[in-house]
Amino acid sequence: MEAGNTGGNMGEAADVEMETAANPFEPYMESLRQQLEEQDPVFLIALIVALAVVVITCVFLKYFLSSKTVRSAVLLVGLCDSGKTLLFSRLLSGKFKRTQTSITDSSAPYKAKNDKASTWTLIDLPGHDSLRPQYLEKFKSAARAIVFVVDSAIFQKEVRDVAEFLYVLLTDAVISRNVPAILVACNKQDITMAKSAKLIQQQLEKELNTLRVTRSAALSSQDGSVGGSMYLGKKGKDFEFSQLPMKVEFLECSARSSKGEEGEADIQTLEKSLAKL
Repeated sequence: MEAGNTGGNMGEAADVEMETAANPFEPYMESLRQQLEEQDPVFLIALIVALAVVVITCVFLKYFLSSKTVRSAVLLVGLCDSGKTLLFSRLLSGKFKRTQTSITDSSAPYKAKNDKASTWTLIDLPGHDSLRPQYLEKFKSAARAIVFVVDSAIFQKEVRDVAEFLYVLLTDAVISRNVPAILVACNKQDITMAKSAKLIQQQLEKELNTLRVTRSAALSSQDGSVGGSMYLGKKGKDFEFSQLPMKVEFLECSARSSKGEEGEADIQTLEKSLAKL
């Protein structure tokens, strides 16, 4: 009998050891449970609330810090032959440079003309309509400002194309969230037939208002999905640039001097706007 009892005790001990090996934290969890049961319920509630506050604070800080990512790029965008690449050269060196249609991006550090001596990365993006989307997608998240270059001399012929490209920019979800400054540089003011910045703004508002109607109708006739785009302006009102979440400024400039290659460019207004970023 004693031998049988001894064998039974050894079996139970072995079972206990196996259970302990299978769950080595069980004794500690049981001890913690007993201690919690002995605590005042008010203390437990306070502890749970404190833990919740810590978790919420961590989540908020992660979101806040990620949303404050420093965006240090100034993008030069626009249609082909609007004068982006020459403007890029003028901003960097002040010198005239013969250019050709860009098929890739160009970038260089640009030191703003302000007391802080702020330095941004100036990036010239290709203007061809087959290349624009991929380069915009590549750099838009880093944009602190977007300089949208318009050929003021032939604006009347290109107003539809200019408006369509600008519509893509202004309704982009990433750009709408990051709200970079939009500087519409009405270039080639040295040419006699150039349109003023005020007239270009007025005509673009009308064209964008029309585009908004046609684009919205096209979306509603499909599946109603906006594909990552935002609604332009305020519903029920004619479009105006003042309705946008980001600041949009129209200014006049001339990357090419009226005196030819040796003359100085008229880009002071643009430089002042970049100095305020």
